[in-house]
Amino acid sequence: MSDILRKHRAAALVGAAIVLGAASLPFAIPSSSTALAAPAETGGILASSGSFASVVDADKPAVVTITTTMKETNASADNSPMDEQFRQFFEQQGIPLPHQAPQQHQSQHAMALGSGFVISPDGVIVTNNHVIDNASDIKVTLDDGTELPAKLLGADAKSDLAVLKVQAPHQLPTIAWGDSDKLKLGDQILAIGNPFGIGTTVTAGIVSARGRDLHSGPYDDFIQIDAPINHGNSGGPLVDRDGNVVGINTAIYSPNGGSVGVGFAIPSAEARAIVAKLQKDGSIDHGYLGVQIQPVTQDVADAVGLAKAEGALVAAVTDGTPAAQAGIKSGDVVTAVGSENVKTPKDLSRLVADLSPGAKETLAVWRDGKTIDVKVTVGGNEDTQKQAAAESNDDQGKAAGQPSIGIGLADLTPDAREQLNLPRDVVGAVVASVNPDKPAATAGIQPGDVIISVNGKPVHNARDVKTAVADAGKAGRKSVLLLIERGDAKTFVAVPFAAA
Repeated sequence: MSDILRKHRAAALVGAAIVLGAASLPFAIPSSSTALAAPAETGGILASSGSFASVVDADKPAVVTITTTMKETNASADNSPMDEQFRQFFEQQGIPLPHQAPQQHQSQHAMALGSGFVISPDGVIVTNNHVIDNASDIKVTLDDGTELPAKLLGADAKSDLAVLKVQAPHQLPTIAWGDSDKLKLGDQILAIGNPFGIGTTVTAGIVSARGRDLHSGPYDDFIQIDAPINHGNSGGPLVDRDGNVVGINTAIYSPNGGSVGVGFAIPSAEARAIVAKLQKDGSIDHGYLGVQIQPVTQDVADAVGLAKAEGALVAAVTDGTPAAQAGIKSGDVVTAVGSENVKTPKDLSRLVADLSPGAKETLAVWRDGKTIDVKVTVGGNEDTQKQAAAESNDDQGKAAGQPSIGIGLADLTPDAREQLNLPRDVVGAVVASVNPDKPAATAGIQPGDVIISVNGKPVHNARDVKTAVADAGKAGRKSVLLLIERGDAKTFVAVPFAAA
């Protein structure tokens, strides 16, 4: 069994390699011998008038190029925090992509390139946070070629938005905000920016999807588009057929480093309010609880006695955080924040992020078959790792069981603990085998998973697990809720009982 457990533990930490980046690029003009890949075609989408020329004529003068000098670093200038967030998301989806070619490391004076757009005649400019993050110097190049130094008014990493200010010798042309909430799938859009530093470029396409959650933060609600955007387009405007800004081009999904027709933009309905706060205050202090949360599936609802598969299931509570101080427990299901209902983990994540640090709020929590009110004092965002974030990682959402549902269990002996490299404070039972034809296998149970609680009750050995599962069956539950530890992650998994 020890060999099986060792192999399982190692495999749980392996992820697929991908190439996915926020659409920015270290500023590097290719030599005459270097060829740039042509942007992907969009299929010849045209406006009803047969041309987007009038929209481009009106908007292009307000689109700017942003060049930043990065603070001294030994990391690649193209390796922004957004790169890693999107990389992790697509890795979790199991999308196999080629490895990214090694990039040249810069010891100092690294340059980065992005785009932006003017929203006020006195020189207020909107762009992405990752375009200017860690910058020691920011320059803005207007459409007419005028280069101006820029001052950072405010930035917010969680929404990936930033606001700049330039002192121009004259009033600048602007682009008006549009309403992204009115966008429908198939609506025509234009993306404007400076890909690869070759100059302002316009591409056309349609809205491919709405509400894309890429697990990069509490405000994930991306518009997916097929208009080609490439490195350097980050921060540029996504405009509708009326020429109004309905999104901010932010990231691409790409197996080859260029556009393949899958891009993502921050909706204007979200961006506009955040930009206004950044203009006024310079930053946004988001609320946090200090919990790891996951969806409430129907099996989870059946296991804990909820009438509907709604809410946010608390998988873990970080010690010393507002959630821990308020008495929130692993296994609780948060169903409301104040008067706002929580139907999904994303609802909780956003509601908490929108709260002001220090605010006192009441959470409706489902625990032990009934709803209770938990009063919590919301924390601030001094530690971004404590931000409540919806985590629906499929690889983590698989767990344990007991012989009656198709698994064999073993106690955590010293030998097993050593083979699994488990700390001494971890207690529970080890899954030693899984019957491929039983519910546990369907739920994703694997040898080496460690069961640490059953239906919210801690277990210390294999006998505890068997007893707790049997008790759940006797109580008429349709499934059993197990908290497992796999690798460094703790996750709840509901395993339904086999039909009689």
